Amino acid sequence: MGPFFINYTIHMTFKDLLNYKILETDNLSLTFYQIVVFVLILFFTWLILKIIKRIINRRLIKTGRDVGSRYAVFQLLKYIIWVVIIGVALETIGIRFNILIASSAALLVGLGLGLQQIFNDYVSGILILFEGNLKVNDVVQMEDNIIGQVKEIKLRTSKIETRDDFIIIVPNHKLVSDNIINWSHIKYQTRFNINVGVAYGSDTKLVEQVLLSCADHNPNISTEPKPFVRFIDFGNSSLDFQLFFWSEKTFRVENIKSVLRFKIDQEFRKNNIRIPFPQRDVHIKQ
Repeated sequence: MGPFFINYTIHMTFKDLLNYKILETDNLSLTFYQIVVFVLILFFTWLILKIIKRIINRRLIKTGRDVGSRYAVFQLLKYIIWVVIIGVALETIGIRFNILIASSAALLVGLGLGLQQIFNDYVSGILILFEGNLKVNDVVQMEDNIIGQVKEIKLRTSKIETRDDFIIIVPNHKLVSDNIINWSHIKYQTRFNINVGVAYGSDTKLVEQVLLSCADHNPNISTEPKPFVRFIDFGNSSLDFQLFFWSEKTFRVENIKSVLRFKIDQEFRKNNIRIPFPQRDVHIKQ
């Protein structure tokens, strides 16, 4: 009788623990067992999402999709699954999801304009993920001339890494309503240029050859399309040229321009091509 009594007591104690009411109101009775079920549902959902992410990555890699597309597909699927699972989990513990939504809606309407911008950010985040105009790893230029690479897109905000390795948290509505230049949207090669002036009397054909030679010897500059030189103007103190080139290294293009300028200065010195400084002639009238 002793062991049976002990097992019976432990069984009753564990059963009582599961049925222990943590919260009880007129409309809701929340037990320890319901909390455990709720936590287990969320844990297994998180685990299943990890598996789904691996499957999506493998399938989309085979189809040739880039990282941004894979990320957008998974994010949309993740948000949909979480909304459904949380609704099911709340129903399991006795909280009706439709009543909760109605109560939340009434509360949000009461808050009014204070949450309008937050709703705008969430809606903008959904639009960004659905449309695919902006994806992870895209290089973008915003209206305030900040250039950066998209590192993460969430529902309310996105993370952009600048060329100075700073992370900027940008509300999603700015990425939808502002004019954004997406350098990675159509082609991975983007055209850039640098300006250079030479002294009057310089051999313009030689200048063109030297500039093209400097571009051809830079491994970060694409050979197709080919770089070209444009004679843009007769300046006040110089003959003004522009060297145009294409590169896939859009995020670090300023470093490429710097290396190119060093090379141009070196080659100009070898070929006796002078870069003038601004000059003014002053005539004194007696």
